[in-house]
Amino acid sequence: MAVAAAVPPSAPYAEEPDVSGLVIEDDSPVDTIFSEKQARLLTEPLYSSWSGPPPGEDAEPRVFAALANVGLFPSPDEPPLVPDMMLSLDVVVGRDLSEKKNRSYFVWRFGKPPEVVVEIVSNKEGGELGQRLRRYRRMRVSYYVVHDPIHALGELTVRTYELQGDLYVPKDRPWFESVGLGLVEWEGVFEGAHERWIRWCTRDGTLVPTGAERAASAEARAEGAEARADTAEARADTAEARAERLAAKLRALGVEPNGDG
Repeated sequence: MAVAAAVPPSAPYAEEPDVSGLVIEDDSPVDTIFSEKQARLLTEPLYSSWSGPPPGEDAEPRVFAALANVGLFPSPDEPPLVPDMMLSLDVVVGRDLSEKKNRSYFVWRFGKPPEVVVEIVSNKEGGELGQRLRRYRRMRVSYYVVHDPIHALGELTVRTYELQGDLYVPKDRPWFESVGLGLVEWEGVFEGAHERWIRWCTRDGTLVPTGAERAASAEARAEGAEARADTAEARADTAEARAERLAAKLRALGVEPNGDG
């Protein structure tokens, strides 16, 4: 991933708030194995295969943070949300993860909320279309996605909202212009599980591959190149054998193949 400068915090605090008293970890397990895998399928490919968001006016590469099940604190005075996945552009996570200030997403430290939040529905109790939606809207998260694989909230599997002014407006297509990515439903095998997932894609619908998929593709290309080389060598051997047989026949007739007569 390319490296660029982090966006400096722009929070209206004279001094950085003390986070030592905030509860940032409660050891709660993830909802389901599907949710855990789905969240990883939304983070790992970005680090493995994505070149990053569209370059800015200076044409320099931009950094990002793709996080799963990490506390998102809008302010020191509000309880956190824990999105199943969030994507934030132009931010750098602190290297020393033993420090408490680097272990959660504190909006006042990064100076901005994430651009994309994805919530994965596992029951009717999560408030994804109620309280959570309202809080992400107040936080000014640009794009909010609700993935409902079990249809607990209705017929739609994927609901996408874009912040326009102070309101979330439903989108027909989960494409995030400012991010340079979209989401698409995909049925296939990930980590041994055959399910219908949502995955990142480019504008033309091409999937952002996982690291394993990239490795398999590279291996297939290498095997293809080796097979083509073997075929070319076999053809050359066959041509040489034919030439040798023809030369033997000419010699039997008293004609030297490389001679003048």
